[in-house]
Amino acid sequence: MKIILAYSGGLDTSLAIRWLQEKGYEVVTFTAELGQKEDLEQIKEQVKRLDAKPYVLDLREEFIKDYVFPSIKANALYEGAYPLGTALSRPLIAKHLVKIAEKENATVVAHGCTGKGNDRVRFDVTIKALNENLKIVFPAVEQGLSREEGIKFAKEHGIEIEETLYSIDQNLWGRSIECGVLEDPEKEPPADAFKWTTQPENAPDKPKYLEIEFENGIPTQLNGVEMGGVDLIETLNKVAGANGIGRIDHMEDRIIGLKTREVYEAPAAVVLLKAHEDLEKYVCTINENLFRGFVEQKWAYLAYSGLWLDPLREDLESFIDKINEKVTGTVRMKLYKGLSMVVGRKSKNAIYDQNLATYGKESTFDEKTSEGFTELWGLQSRIANKIRNRKLEKIRNRNND
Repeated sequence: MKIILAYSGGLDTSLAIRWLQEKGYEVVTFTAELGQKEDLEQIKEQVKRLDAKPYVLDLREEFIKDYVFPSIKANALYEGAYPLGTALSRPLIAKHLVKIAEKENATVVAHGCTGKGNDRVRFDVTIKALNENLKIVFPAVEQGLSREEGIKFAKEHGIEIEETLYSIDQNLWGRSIECGVLEDPEKEPPADAFKWTTQPENAPDKPKYLEIEFENGIPTQLNGVEMGGVDLIETLNKVAGANGIGRIDHMEDRIIGLKTREVYEAPAAVVLLKAHEDLEKYVCTINENLFRGFVEQKWAYLAYSGLWLDPLREDLESFIDKINEKVTGTVRMKLYKGLSMVVGRKSKNAIYDQNLATYGKESTFDEKTSEGFTELWGLQSRIANKIRNRKLEKIRNRNND
């Protein structure tokens, strides 16, 4: 029986090929090029050496256009910290895994996810939403091997893998680092856990300034040079990473209930999300800014929790896209030793009038109008406090009798 395996080239999916073959499956692998900085030709050759048929598809443009750009427009940070690098890639991989299964007339698919992480939920929910007739096999769960046992199994079966202290997943939007000493929340991540970012204390002593141009919420230019999404994000990853930008260390609530310590590198994401949100605040009213926070939080949760295909995501994007119609302008960023700071912004859609906002003599704001405003603004609060004070007075009088 033919089975389509989502294959990363890492330990779990490499073990899965041999395990599935031993179970009698004819294995076809699918690897997505998402900017993970791996030798995809080498991955192809490894799959062939393991007597399986490889598919490798370059999905970088689709990933940025249909997944990353919407996340920027939504200012998407799960629990205020995680830019969703891995989470955004899973529905895209699952989509093409299903397509290949249908092309190969396969009725079974597999992935290398464990039962402890979020990815099993993300893959399974998306796969079943796209084709509920596909059966899903879980080699990592059914094998039940620890990381150490997995490395031993690989050596015994002639599987070439890179031995590392960490479990890594990466794409253009970020790098996730797990396992080893990182599982102890009290210990600082060691320097060798990071590959994309310079230690902040070792970053250049001179600040780096960047100007990012947005059109309808999407970044289109860097320092006045028009760039496609893939090139712009790759460039920002290098520039921001060299200045120590993009390290994230936080306690995260996984979908299945576990609380885990998660470490990420996401230089471009940190810079772009901060720049976009600042520009959005600049062009939106106070009510839009207050309300969109609820929408963005829910959007991030849906993306994180494997519910990418839930209709609510598209419903929320109707609002998000409408808001972003006016998010056009330029944001100036200052990068310095791990800090990413907005230091300037301009937009033709800005809800800002310097003549009104200034404290100088040229101010056109009539400050006398504030008196009537404050009188009415606190009216209900003032009445409520009078009533409360009367009640307290009655209680005190009863206690004194």
